[in-house]
Amino acid sequence: MREDQQRLKHKVLTELIIGVFFDVYNELGHGFLESVYEKAFELALASKNVSARRQIEIPVWFRGHKVGDFTADMLVQECVLLELKAGRALDASHEAQLLNYLRATDIEVGMLFNFGLKPQFKRLAFDNKRKQIRESSESIMDQLLSDTKSVTRTEE
Repeated sequence: MREDQQRLKHKVLTELIIGVFFDVYNELGHGFLESVYEKAFELALASKNVSARRQIEIPVWFRGHKVGDFTADMLVQECVLLELKAGRALDASHEAQLLNYLRATDIEVGMLFNFGLKPQFKRLAFDNKRKQIRESSESIMDQLLSDTKSVTRTEE
């Protein structure tokens, strides 16, 4: 098991993210909307000099055609997708949602966080070598980087 822990992708970063989750949960508690936790999470990550972007639009491709978009709650350090919940508990549908996000991108690590009565988190991984070949010509990171260059963000 120790060997498996050493091989986890983005292990140091995901451990830091988990710590930030508990910082946010301990300070705010439960009962707020997901958007409140999302902004607090972003601020807490920034205070640790960790870059994060919220509400990331990512296209979904099918047989070479763009068939839709999904909006991931947060992308940390351009390599870990976060999905935040504020419900009773995490369930299989939340895991399926995050796995679909990972399947549709070249991002391999995702984390689910629930700000419910009891704090919960799950770390999921989907190695790129196990994914179906994507039909789009550019990777999700190329798309996100080009979007960042073409759009000027303003602070809320």
